[in-house]
Parts: sequence; C-alpha cells; structure tokens
Amino acid sequence: MKFGVVVFPGSNCDLDAYHLLKDVLNLPVEYIYYNQKIVNNYDLIILPGGFTYGDYLRSGAIARFSPVMDTIVDFAERGGLILGICNGFQVLTEAGLLPGALYRNSHLQFRCEKVYLKVENNNSPFTVIAKEGDVLKIPVAHGDGNYYADPATLKELENNKQILFRYCDQEGNVTEQANPNGSLLNIAGICNSKRNVAGMMPHPERAGEALLGSTDGLVIFKSILKSLERGGWTDG
Repeated sequence: MKFGVVVFPGSNCDLDAYHLLKDVLNLPVEYIYYNQKIVNNYDLIILPGGFTYGDYLRSGAIARFSPVMDTIVDFAERGGLILGICNGFQVLTEAGLLPGALYRNSHLQFRCEKVYLKVENNNSPFTVIAKEGDVLKIPVAHGDGNYYADPATLKELENNKQILFRYCDQEGNVTEQANPNGSLLNIAGICNSKRNVAGMMPHPERAGEALLGSTDGLVIFKSILKSLERGGWTDG
C-alpha cells in the first residue's frame, strides 16, 4: 500500500495526516506537492486541512487550479480513493468531485472544538468498520464549514445514501444545538455516488491517539485499510 498527502501553499494539517499514517498506523506515505503533474501508484490520497492560498476568493477556489488537481481528478475518475478533510473538503467541492459548497459558519465565528458525529452510512470505504448510528468524537477547526446544496442535490444525497456523517449530540441525537456551523441537514461529511471520494469538515487525523482525547478518527482510516485489504471498493 502507498498513501499520499497533498501539500498546497497554506496547508497546515498535512503534517498531522502524515504523522497519523506513518507514525501511528505504520503505513508508507509521501507528500504530493501542489505543482506535481503526475500522481501514480497511490491507494489513497488525502487533501488535508489548512488555508490554501490564504483562502483568497473563497476557501479552496484557487487550490482547485493547482497543477496537481488535474491528475487528482483523473485519479478519482479511475476509482482511486480520495479523502478531503476540512479545507480538503472545500477543494473537492470546488473541483466538482463532490456536490455542494461550504459557506461561512452561520454564526460567523471560527469554531475549534470537539464535536460528535453520527455515522449515517457504513456502505463506503471510509466507514465500513463502523455501524450505522455509531457516534464518533472528532474535533473541528473551521470558519467556512457550513455545508450547502440546493434541495434537489440534498434529496439526491439522501436517496443515494451519500451522507456519511451528521453532527449530533453525545447520545446520537441530530439537533440544531449540536450543529457547529449551520450545515444543512447537519451534514458533516459526504461521498460521491461511486463512494471513492469523500469529504468531511471534522479532523479524524487529530483523533487518532489517546493523548489527543479521542481515537475515534481511526474508524475512518481503519475502514480505508480494510477496504484496500479486500482488494478495493465495490459498492454494496
């Protein structure tokens, strides 16, 4: 197996993702730089959090045009696994690899705190070891995490079971009070229809060691490993 973490100008969670893969899970991992035009032989590519290009224009809008993104789009179209975390989620929506958009938090405040996520669907390579209804404790750190999509897209996401995570309380209740940013339907993470591309605003790479207060983020990474060990992902 081989894993890659993309580094854009302004990325600041690339080292966190690299550390989790290399030092916690003992997996082979490399940095992939924004100006690379060839991406080969990776089993998973992570687009990490941060403030790519200073979030000028809007979050992820400039990063989407980095040279590496053409090869990442091709990688996705060939079925490669991609996980976008926080700013990486924003980049994936800007690139058209995931539907919807991420707006300013509804309260216009940056939020850095631990939240709870309800696993809505375990039929994906990112959630396969979880049970539907499981509650994960994972931190957020963003100012533009308010997920929006038009009504038709939201209906499609629900009908196709592309919503992977919703913000909830500690008991798993999906409530307005548990929503840290105003995301429609309390959406915290989604995948594409083929289920090989996923984006989430919370940071699972920051919840991979007990010292950090939670190891629930390992559910996402161990799900990916299980899917790869099975020879890849086949929907269903």
